[in-house]
Amino acid sequence: MVHPDRALVWLHGEIRTPPFSAVGRIEAGQLLRALQRGIRLHFPHVRAMPTIGARCLELRIPDEHVSWRVVVRVDHDAVVIAGIFAKKSTRTPDEVIRSCRRRLAEYDRLTGGE
Repeated sequence: MVHPDRALVWLHGEIRTPPFSAVGRIEAGQLLRALQRGIRLHFPHVRAMPTIGARCLELRIPDEHVSWRVVVRVDHDAVVIAGIFAKKSTRTPDEVIRSCRRRLAEYDRLTGGE
């Protein structure tokens, strides 16, 4: 049985060149497309982000001069993009975690989800 692709829901951020390089933008698109199709990704491409919430992942996109992170939640019907940021340290900034949690909670409130 063929399942339809999950929708992409953008709550915050965008993936475009610049600031992403063309190669980084394409890689981000390929990772998002895989999630839409229900393909399970593994490290080093993704890392679980339980501090943000259930089913939340951090897509890891190495680029020319920066490592990008795209925070997503994989729902049954959508891949919800909660934030995009340049990784500058080993820890995800607390403000990114708080912002992503807030955006996802608001999305759930408006859609009747989680």
